[in-house]
Amino acid sequence: QVQLVESGGGLVQAGGSLRLSCTVSHSIFRILTMGWYRQAPGNQRELVASITASGTSNYADSVKGRFTISRDNAKNTVFLQMNSLEPEDTAVYYCNTNSINYPWGQGTQVTVSS
Repeated sequence: QVQLVESGGGLVQAGGSLRLSCTVSHSIFRILTMGWYRQAPGNQRELVASITASGTSNYADSVKGRFTISRDNAKNTVFLQMNSLEPEDTAVYYCNTNSINYPWGQGTQVTVSS
């Protein structure tokens, strides 16, 4: 069973930065397109960024220019660098494949204060 473990969240003021990490428990990671998702209270979970096995990335319009997704295939880890954070970015952040192939991890809480 593949497990996803997210970390790196926290409380930050608007304009600040955080770097999230997600480690996948299987080397299959290397061929997967991975995504970062977020879910704010009362909202559906949404995809904010994705990255293919070869490193091509895509972003939701709401985070484009502020967030950067990257990966380290040797460590089975995908990252999300979040800059210029806004209160609207407050949510629990999760990783998964772009097809949501695996059970969700516990997520990591990001709270941005105004």
